[in-house]
Amino acid sequence: MFPLLALIIIFLWDGYFFINYLISFFKSYKISEWSPRVSLLIPAYNEGGSILKAIESALTQNYPNFEVIVVDDGSEDGTYEKAVFISDPRLRVFRMPHGGKARALNFGLSRATGEIIVTIDADSVLEEGALSELISRFYSDDVLGVGGQVRVLGGGFLERAQDVEHLRIAMFRRAKELDNLSVAPGPISAFRKDALERIGGFVEDTVEDYATTKRLRESGKVVYAPRARIWTKMPNDLGMLWRQRKRWFLGDLRHLGDGLTKGWLFLLLGDTVAFFDIALPFSLISGGRWFFLAFWYAFEVVTMLLPTLIEGGPILDAMVFPPILWFWALFYLILHLYGYGRLLVRAL
Repeated sequence: MFPLLALIIIFLWDGYFFINYLISFFKSYKISEWSPRVSLLIPAYNEGGSILKAIESALTQNYPNFEVIVVDDGSEDGTYEKAVFISDPRLRVFRMPHGGKARALNFGLSRATGEIIVTIDADSVLEEGALSELISRFYSDDVLGVGGQVRVLGGGFLERAQDVEHLRIAMFRRAKELDNLSVAPGPISAFRKDALERIGGFVEDTVEDYATTKRLRESGKVVYAPRARIWTKMPNDLGMLWRQRKRWFLGDLRHLGDGLTKGWLFLLLGDTVAFFDIALPFSLISGGRWFFLAFWYAFEVVTMLLPTLIEGGPILDAMVFPPILWFWALFYLILHLYGYGRLLVRAL
């Protein structure tokens, strides 16, 4: 009875988002020919090993009118010295005492001359047309922000698993958030400067991207630009991954309630599906139900194969998706139970 129930729930959940992903390609993808001046902000804290590539990827964008502003947030590893080494009239480099990412962004905002503010992380590399793709999605005056697609650099297991995770996120955002994005991701986002100034700048929070997006959505729209892609570094060991995702999740919990996909019901439904994702393979193997196990594996591969090809991932990512899905289901279920426990302890 349990395996059948688990299969039905997983097929309904994953199938729902896969079908909506397919439907999204038949929906209107609104763009404009608008070409405002853009200020591209790169906050950097101890990013000496990656800052040059980040700046170079910004300066090689095929967009006609932009500046790049690097804000060194009190680095101690020579980040500032490496950044000022690049000579380009479109580049300005500033230094400030360490105060965190949001403060560095707001410092850059105060120096920016662009009508649109684009933010990228200093450990990331923009694809050449990313800036143009972001700006094209400001198709109406009520679009206040645009988020792009995040991909992960590196070839280790955790890095590959995180790239698969972000492919899945890209699938979800194209399926459900194309014109109603719940969070403009920190590694690649664009905002109207006047909209940021109206809310007092980037929100100082452990999840500044989510908090800022939520504030902007109170007075306008934030949309998704799936073809605006950036490649970023992510944790390559389990301890670093846990600390990063713990910070993100505990920060997200403070902002729940901004629409269905960021509410408690959706979160708990996701955790329920994660439980079935974890338990189903063990149940099928212990019961010797190899046909159903193969059917489940094939279903997950098929629903991941098309998004992988469309979003630009290697086919291998789709072929190994089921075990990676199992890893993430276990990881996030443990993380979420930890977060719920923290909330309960505080409430008591």
